[in-house]
Amino acid sequence: MIAYLDQQQQRLAPDGEPENSTGSAASGPDGDSAVLRSLDLHPATDPAAVSAAAEDFGGIVRAPPVAVIRPATADDVAAAIRLAAHSPRLTVAARGNGHSVNGQAMAAGGLVLDMRYLGPTMELVRDAARGGTAVDVPGGALWEEVLEWGVRRHGMAPTSWTDYLGLTVGGTLSNGGISGQAFRHGPQISNVTELEVVTGNGERVVCSAAANSDLFFAVLGGLGQFGVITRARIPLHPAPQMVKWIRVVYNRFEDYSRDAEWLVTRADPDACDYVEGFAFVNSDDPADGWSSVPLSPVSPFDPALIPAGSGPVLYCLEVALHFNHAERDTVDQRAGEVLRRLRYIRGLEFTVEATYVDFLSRVKRVEEAARANGSWAAPHPWLNILVASSNIVDFDRNVFNRILKDGIDGPMLVYPLLRSKWDPRTSVALPESEIFYLVALLRFSRGYPDGPAAAELVAQNREIVDCCRSNGYDFKLYLPHYQSDADWAVHFGRHWPRFVDRKARYDRLAILAPGQKLFSRSRPPSPALL
Repeated sequence: MIAYLDQQQQRLAPDGEPENSTGSAASGPDGDSAVLRSLDLHPATDPAAVSAAAEDFGGIVRAPPVAVIRPATADDVAAAIRLAAHSPRLTVAARGNGHSVNGQAMAAGGLVLDMRYLGPTMELVRDAARGGTAVDVPGGALWEEVLEWGVRRHGMAPTSWTDYLGLTVGGTLSNGGISGQAFRHGPQISNVTELEVVTGNGERVVCSAAANSDLFFAVLGGLGQFGVITRARIPLHPAPQMVKWIRVVYNRFEDYSRDAEWLVTRADPDACDYVEGFAFVNSDDPADGWSSVPLSPVSPFDPALIPAGSGPVLYCLEVALHFNHAERDTVDQRAGEVLRRLRYIRGLEFTVEATYVDFLSRVKRVEEAARANGSWAAPHPWLNILVASSNIVDFDRNVFNRILKDGIDGPMLVYPLLRSKWDPRTSVALPESEIFYLVALLRFSRGYPDGPAAAELVAQNREIVDCCRSNGYDFKLYLPHYQSDADWAVHFGRHWPRFVDRKARYDRLAILAPGQKLFSRSRPPSPALL
């Protein structure tokens, strides 16, 4: 097996493309494929499987693996990692639903684990850590599957989500997992009590805050560098039946940010259950303008209500309140109390009611529209930045109102989070400020030549990051992607030595997650990186 894989690696050109003319990095005689299949690792070396694993949602990077492994169990994952350890060059990347945007889940000339094949199914369990009910979920399960299983079967659900639910549990826990509930409940990595992990050393370990705790916190937000999450225990709570979904509009960012921060710092648990927001263009642009705000066609946006002298960018604050059918009158009162305190433009408020499941699945409709118009298949050079509250007004001035004043053909999310809701023992790098903002630039441009060239958008991302650096903002990239040790050291700051030490402890050969460009088989973790 090792000889076969090494041979296939040698057939790859330096940029990761195959030297043969078949178009597959792992194509070979039928006998070679039979060798792979005989190991019970469910490998795929056909051109279609390899090509799919060589790309991701970002559409910027292409890196064909030598083979795709379809693990059915955690033992299969461990076997693949141990197999790679016997080769001088093989690496292993866990791929969920392929939604990384910079090749983070790729392994050029290595092995890609298709985690969607991982079993078993979900199981309701007693959560000893928090004294309630939880669900044991395979690392390759989608969050939309967790939602469907929990609500439909048991009337229960996790409390912290991502906006898009077509992501895997293992994928978001390896990064953070942020949505509008995070200000209250914390990110998804603050809402898991136990993990089963296969480390880069090929060891299968069950870990939690009480047992093997260093590995537990290392893996959470660890960018896949320390282990592959094969199972997660997620606490469940009774799911509300309905959501009151409200959007209001601002023309001054200072008012918008002041109100948003007031909402996320209120101690009253009945105030809001979800707080997000976004910047949009002050025009009739169909993708980036006024029409992106209304929640229903029966309540259109009236631009005549925008105050004279407003700038090129406006802001929409989005809140949601959970309720059950018997609480309909109460939720109206709660909503009224919240709205009365806000400084939004009167008349530009939009409200609908939706089931809890429909509200959480709202981005699915965006996906359907993007697939219909072709933008889903185009490159997505998305950029996610965490910016300290002390810098966010200046960021608005320099980025939203200058660099991005014409929009990005997609949402420009900007909303506050609380650092105290994140456990500092995890591997995520955060701004130092207690209040910081997620800025998510989610481009849905059509592919070139109908839309801008991907290189142009990548250059714009670089301009934004350079702007943050040159102005001395307290910021971190979320879903980071750097090319040098120096940049990674700056990203992790005082926690960089801890990150390097954990890599040396749990993946000493630097086998895992090569697409992150953090470590390599030829340059494993060592004190020289500090």
